[in-house]
Amino acid sequence: MPFRPEPAHTHGRPSRTGLLLVNLGSPDAPTKAALRRYLGEFLGDPRVVEIPRWIWSLVLHGIILNTRPAKSAAKYASIWLKEGSPLAVHTARVAERLRAHLASVPGVESAPVVRHAMRYGNPSVASVLDEMKAEGCDRILVLPLYPQYAAATTASVFDAVGAWARQTRHVPELRFVNRYGDDPSLVDALAASVRRHWAMHGRGEVLVMSFHGLPERSLFLGDPYHCECHKAARLLAQALDLNEGSWRTTFQSRFGKAQWLRPYTEPTLKELAAAGVRRVDVICPGFAVDCLETLEEIAQEASEAFVEAGGQAFQYIPCLNDDDAAIQALAGVALGHMRGWVEAAPADDGARQRQRERALAMGARD
Repeated sequence: MPFRPEPAHTHGRPSRTGLLLVNLGSPDAPTKAALRRYLGEFLGDPRVVEIPRWIWSLVLHGIILNTRPAKSAAKYASIWLKEGSPLAVHTARVAERLRAHLASVPGVESAPVVRHAMRYGNPSVASVLDEMKAEGCDRILVLPLYPQYAAATTASVFDAVGAWARQTRHVPELRFVNRYGDDPSLVDALAASVRRHWAMHGRGEVLVMSFHGLPERSLFLGDPYHCECHKAARLLAQALDLNEGSWRTTFQSRFGKAQWLRPYTEPTLKELAAAGVRRVDVICPGFAVDCLETLEEIAQEASEAFVEAGGQAFQYIPCLNDDDAAIQALAGVALGHMRGWVEAAPADDGARQRQRERALAMGARD
């Protein structure tokens, strides 16, 4: 396997620390062709669909990629922003705001280079890591924008970084964040967003906390995601002083006929309406930024299902996106994992110059 070209090296250049945020990704446009490319990459990941490859390849390329892209394109079109996909737009804003925040944190001697990438679609993990290397990053923290760990999401990000590393001659020092859904600052930020929403729009009878679903078998095979989602919901309920019975934990985005993590979000909402609950609030604590699963599946489809079942008012509470408290929470998580990298005093300029002179004297090109 050939190695990726190495960027030009300058002797005496100071070390730089990088922070790579990685989100799931989205198509380049709300079109059938763009969705076919995106879904092919996403659903072709063995971390996402754990079915024998030869069987799944027949299903994916013979059925799904011929039927689902057009339907998905219509869903994306209903939420598309003029700047692009909501997930891509919000993720870029988070990276920009986090970059500015980290540059102003006391005690951080050298602000990290902050970039964002998508596990599927653009900008790719490999292309952004190449850019960070070219900018001189020899220490990189990878922070997936998934608060709860799952093999289908978090571990898949690590796969992409590992694939890039296998093709890289001079691999930077790497660190990874596995989970942070129980981080007190993040829980406080979510609780504050709920309180703000209640202050502006009134409070529903039940708060439904909807997380992205996974096949049920993932739990029995040892994936901690189910447990981490329930913990995150419990911590948020405690922060809001909610009484038992006034909140629910559910799972959305079921795909296929197999059993997925339960209870399912939409059926739960219908059950609440049938039981006489007239007003519900729904939040998606497992999503860092708003995307198709929150803006279309929850704010549109789930809302319609609740009302059709007899409910009167459905309020979707947006993701944190680039909320100030969310940025501070992410900064705290990142700095905790970059301990020993960013607070160290920068190397002496004179020492770097002497290093450069020695290298040039030994025949280095630069």
